[in-house]
Amino acid sequence: MLRRLLLLSIPAAMLMAADKPDFSGHWVVDLAKSDFGMMPPPSKIERDIDHKDPNISIKTLQVGERGEMKTESSYTTDGKEANVKLRGRDAKVKAKWDGAKLKVNTKSEFNGMEIGQQETWTLSGDGKTLTIDNTINAPQGEFTTKSVFTKGS
Repeated sequence: MLRRLLLLSIPAAMLMAADKPDFSGHWVVDLAKSDFGMMPPPSKIERDIDHKDPNISIKTLQVGERGEMKTESSYTTDGKEANVKLRGRDAKVKAKWDGAKLKVNTKSEFNGMEIGQQETWTLSGDGKTLTIDNTINAPQGEFTTKSVFTKGS
C-alpha cells in the first residue's frame, strides 16, 4: 500500500515542477512583436538567462539611441528581496511564481524619484517565445511595455 502511494505521488510532484518554466537560454527581442509604448524602441535587446529555480541570473545587452547598455542581475524566484544594480542604479527586486508566470517587481530611485516596475514573464508552450509584460510606475505616470523574445542558439 505504501509503495503504491509513493508511486502515485511521483507524477503529482513532476506535474508541480513542470508548471514552472525554465527561462534559460539566449533570447533575442522581436521588435515587430514588441511594444515599447511611449519609449523609443531599442535597435537590439539580447538576454542570456541562466535559470535553475529558484536562482535566476540575467545578462542583458540593449542598444538604442543612448548607445549600448549592459546589465547583469541575479535574484531568486521565491519572493525574497534582492539588491541589484540596474543601469548603474541600486534596485530592489522581488520575484515569485504565479502559476506558470513569473512576477518580477523592481523598485529603484532616479534623480530622487521612485520608479516601480511590475513584470510578468510567460513562456510559450513550445519554449521558444518569452513574453515580458511590464508596467512602469513613475512620477510622470504609469505606462506599459511588452517585450517578445525568441530563443536563439
